[in-house]
Amino acid sequence: MTSLNSFVRNVALGSHYVVHLPTSDDFDFWRERARGLVQCDVPPDRVSWVEPGGTSDLFAHEGPARGEKRLPVPENANRPVRASKRFVSIARNAALHSDPQRFALLYSLLWRLQSQHRLMEDSADPEVRRAEELAKAVRRDSHKMHAFVRFRLVEGEPGEEGTRGGENDHYVAWFEPDHHIVRANAGFFMRRFANMRWSILTPRGCLHWDGEVMREGPSAQRSDAPSGDPTEELWRTYYASIFNPARLKVGAMLKEMPRKYWKNMPEAALIPDLIANAQKRESTMVASGSLEFEDRPETLEAIDEAIHRCRNCPIGSLNNHAVMGEGPHDARFMIVGEQPGDQEDLQGRPFVGPAGQLLDVHLGMAGIDRRRAYVTNAVKHFKFSMRGKLRLHQNPGAKEIDTCRWWLEAERQIVQPRLVLAMGASAARGLLGKTVSISKARGAPIQLEDGSELWVTAHPSYLLRLEGDARQEQERLFAADLAAVKARLAQLEA
Repeated sequence: MTSLNSFVRNVALGSHYVVHLPTSDDFDFWRERARGLVQCDVPPDRVSWVEPGGTSDLFAHEGPARGEKRLPVPENANRPVRASKRFVSIARNAALHSDPQRFALLYSLLWRLQSQHRLMEDSADPEVRRAEELAKAVRRDSHKMHAFVRFRLVEGEPGEEGTRGGENDHYVAWFEPDHHIVRANAGFFMRRFANMRWSILTPRGCLHWDGEVMREGPSAQRSDAPSGDPTEELWRTYYASIFNPARLKVGAMLKEMPRKYWKNMPEAALIPDLIANAQKRESTMVASGSLEFEDRPETLEAIDEAIHRCRNCPIGSLNNHAVMGEGPHDARFMIVGEQPGDQEDLQGRPFVGPAGQLLDVHLGMAGIDRRRAYVTNAVKHFKFSMRGKLRLHQNPGAKEIDTCRWWLEAERQIVQPRLVLAMGASAARGLLGKTVSISKARGAPIQLEDGSELWVTAHPSYLLRLEGDARQEQERLFAADLAAVKARLAQLEA
């Protein structure tokens, strides 16, 4: 195991310290050294943070330098160092930026947080604003990597009968990130393409997945990647079929899909003609009633407005009202239920009916403050059938949940919770995109693509439908799930 100072050296320049980072994206290394420096009362102007090998060297590190000394060791290693949840969240992304001053900026913020405990809430502070800008740029770069990586088939090794077998095929993609995001996004592609053998080549390092082991490699050049494969014609056909001219905004499209990525995307060759013919296709779609206009909102207020207009599934056309989530816009904890009930529909707030009241009781028993959580539903409208004057609850179908997932993902993207609790199978599907067994999934975290954790439990309405011993047993399990979530939240906050 690497010792505390194996990559860190103190240059004897008076009282100035130089910290050499082993890689350009090692946030944990930076955090450990920054913590020790704060404990030793070393101010920001006495520290320099140096990356190894330039911006293109993702993996190498330098050896010890002659005549250099180690960093000071804090007298009290248990001395607390204050770092708010918001700071850690922003810093983890900002550390991946290509700005060479990012680590100095983050250390300055950490230093100031020791005396200005609410510093990160001051969006007018220049350093806070700069860190937020860096973090946002990194998130956008990661989003573009998720969206614009295109794998191309490379000939695999021959199978036993001398023909290509699918399990031997190898797929290669080329991507040019603006920041040090390659390693941070390895898990996303490993989970999404778990059964493929693939490589992602970039100027900032490469990733190689063989179906079992992830390996890293040095930087590559565009010429190292293949230029095309026979499957791309199928992809172009698919892209043309899903292109929606009514949602065409050329300026917004170029902002979200810059031209620098077009050369790696087989569908990009179709874009000029699709734009040119957009007006004609839009008229055809209007006549057929298949027009969609929504772009994903960028604020919770915009989501609230949009879901009240949403008619993308039959539930939105019932005599009901959309119910928006509520809670802090930067909550570290999000609770997701199935859909609004009768009372929620009437009051316009989530979890205010019998199920919500039972949830409040159990949250209180677990020591979780609902006011600090963001509470929402996988489906935003109440699905029901009429029996006389009564509106009886109906479970939303898989297609309805998947349609409404658009809004739930928008909420998560804005709030950015560290931990999400899905209550019921519908909520779990809204977050995972697939149906899971509550009994099998509960009790352990599931890593989501954005780095947050998902915990799964039963829905309180399920408990209300039980009686006797069955009710007691399920309430016991529900309480145990919330206790585990409470313990995990405490760990994430520490």
